[in-house]
Amino acid sequence: MKKILKTPSVRISKLFALSVGFFLLFSCTSYAQPKVNYCATKFINSQCVDNLDKIFPELKKAQVIYLGETHDSNQDHENQLKIIQELYKNNTQIAIGMEMFQRPFQQVVNQYIAGKITEAELIEKTEYKTRWGFDWQLYAPILRFAKQKQIPVLALNTPSEITRKVSRQGINKLTNEEKKLIPPITEIDTNNIAYRQMVLKAFQQHQSAGHGNSSSANNFFLAQVLWDETMADGIAKFIKANPNYQVIVLAGQGHIVYGYGIPSRVERRIQDNNNNNNNNNNNNNKFIQRSVLLSIPEVTEVEKDKSIADFILEK
Repeated sequence: MKKILKTPSVRISKLFALSVGFFLLFSCTSYAQPKVNYCATKFINSQCVDNLDKIFPELKKAQVIYLGETHDSNQDHENQLKIIQELYKNNTQIAIGMEMFQRPFQQVVNQYIAGKITEAELIEKTEYKTRWGFDWQLYAPILRFAKQKQIPVLALNTPSEITRKVSRQGINKLTNEEKKLIPPITEIDTNNIAYRQMVLKAFQQHQSAGHGNSSSANNFFLAQVLWDETMADGIAKFIKANPNYQVIVLAGQGHIVYGYGIPSRVERRIQDNNNNNNNNNNNNNKFIQRSVLLSIPEVTEVEKDKSIADFILEK
C-alpha cells in the first residue's frame, strides 16, 4: 500500500480532534486479527463470514447497506469495490454514500462523475488531502468504477470546521450560515445512553490527566452525533427523492456499530417520512438496512443482547 498521506494521529488533529480514541478503536488503524473462531465466539449476535458470496443474498434485499471500514486497510476497500460491483450487477440503480467527502463539495463530486473534471481536480477541489488525508489510491478504484457506470456518489460528511467548532464551543455557537450545512438542530438526537457511554469512554481514555471536563466531554459527544446525523440526513434525503435506489454507505466502523451512529438515524428519518405520508399500511415496502464490518472490530467489551453488525467479515 502506498504511504498514507497523513497518519491517523495527524488526521485527527486536522479533523477537529474528534476521532481521538473512538475512531482509533474502530476504524483508523489496521491490526492483525484473531483466528476465525474468535469472531463467532465473541460476536454471538452477528453472522461471521469468510466469503462475500455468503452475504450477497441478504444485501440485495436491503435499501441501505453499510460497509464499515478500517480506513487504511487495502483489503477493506478491495472488498467494498467487490460488493459494489456485485450489487450493481443485480441492480444498476445504486448510489454510493461516502464519509470521505464533505457536504459542501457535492457539486464537485457530481462534476467528476459526469466527466467534467479530472480525478486530480476532484482531489484538489474537494480538499481531500486536508479534509480526509488517507491514501487516495485506497478509494480511487471505487470512484473510477462509479464514474464508469455513472453511479451517483453522495458527499455525506459534516464540514470539519463545523464539527471542530461544535466539539470546542457547542452547537449553539454556530452561525446561521453554518447551520445551513447541517440538519436542523432539533434533529440532533443525543438521547442514546449506550452510545454516549461508548463514545465518552473512548474520550476519557485519551484525555490527559487534569484536562477536559463534563462540558468538553458533552461537546465531544455532540460533535460525534452531529457527524452521524449529517450523514444520515444526506442518505435519507436521497432515498426520499430516489425511492427505487439502493444506497451503499462507506464509513468507518465507529459510525455503524450497533446501529448507534448512522443506521438508526436514517431509519428514524425514513419512518418519520412514512408517517407523514401515511405510508405505514404498505407492508410490502418495509425499509431494510444491513450492516457489514469488513474486518473483526477491535473492541474489549461487547453488548451481549445486541448485534454489533449484521455481518462481520473474517480475514
